[in-house]
Amino acid sequence: MAGNRIAVVGAGIIGCLVARELAAREPQAAITVLDRDAIGCGASRRSAGLHLPRGAGERLRHMTRYSQDYYEELGRQRPSLPIHPTDVSVVSATADDRAIRATYLDGARPVRTGHQDLPDFGIPQDAAVWGVDGGHRTDVHGLVRALARDLRQRADFHEGLGVTGIEPLADRVVLRLSTGDTLTADRVVLAPGPWTADPALAPFVPPSGIRVKRVVALHIERSPGEGDGTVVFQDEDAFLLPLHERGHWLYSFTRTEWDVDPGTAARGLSAADVEEAHDSLRRWAPELVKYRASGRVFCDAYSAQREPVVQVADDAGRVVFAGAANGCGYRLAPAIAREAVDLVLNMAEDHR
Repeated sequence: MAGNRIAVVGAGIIGCLVARELAAREPQAAITVLDRDAIGCGASRRSAGLHLPRGAGERLRHMTRYSQDYYEELGRQRPSLPIHPTDVSVVSATADDRAIRATYLDGARPVRTGHQDLPDFGIPQDAAVWGVDGGHRTDVHGLVRALARDLRQRADFHEGLGVTGIEPLADRVVLRLSTGDTLTADRVVLAPGPWTADPALAPFVPPSGIRVKRVVALHIERSPGEGDGTVVFQDEDAFLLPLHERGHWLYSFTRTEWDVDPGTAARGLSAADVEEAHDSLRRWAPELVKYRASGRVFCDAYSAQREPVVQVADDAGRVVFAGAANGCGYRLAPAIAREAVDLVLNMAEDHR
């Protein structure tokens, strides 16, 4: 693939890791990364950045394992990056040891503990608690910017430049840009995050039931203790994450509003957001309801299979779609990037 031109549309965590993977595996390729906004300012900026060593199904477990190893190695290579280990406690009123072991990777080593190490949030005393290994948290926006800074030696970044049209031809792909200019590439990777309904990108979104869901997390204005770790509510698919550097907790829960427009999703918390969050908190951490003061709101793309979608997206075999990460874009980004680059390289071999 020496001299090939590859464009990556989307400069969030997935797009930047695709570019990083391409740069490592194809050092002669010319790489261009485009984003309608600034680097990492979409879903990545609003991400909780929590990695949990779990996965339902063999593919997700494999992707989680690969991504965990990737981030651990990245943290060893670059200790200054904002990747921080976090203790993880899993709380459930219904699961047993077998169910927890089936959810978490073998290396997580789930062990029954007690409530003594949990913060005093009113967590139900009849719920079981497990400690698991392998969790970490990240400032995803900061990480993406750091990765992009390094990548500028190998890739061209075009921020604030929208893609208004994509035309795959037999020997190239033509991208029409918001400035009226065009960009020609041999291969294109689409990493659109929740912008799957964008008119330029929608024709290349796999017709497999991808929908965009509202994502909400509350800021709990109570300072975490120095030794406080993450508390995962297994039955609720929710978690409390201590943000020590910010001085508060983040409560992420499952919000059930679908078919959201990312252009309007970040207008602020709604009454329905707060009501659903309070209902969830009252079940699992009722002492925290009074501390809710603010939060973060956005959206993400979900597939019908609840697994990321990485596949060739055009008849010419020159466009790859990589997304629909189901709220796990940060956690699975290294594995998604590897699968996307595998397809790009395989497509190039097929066209030789």
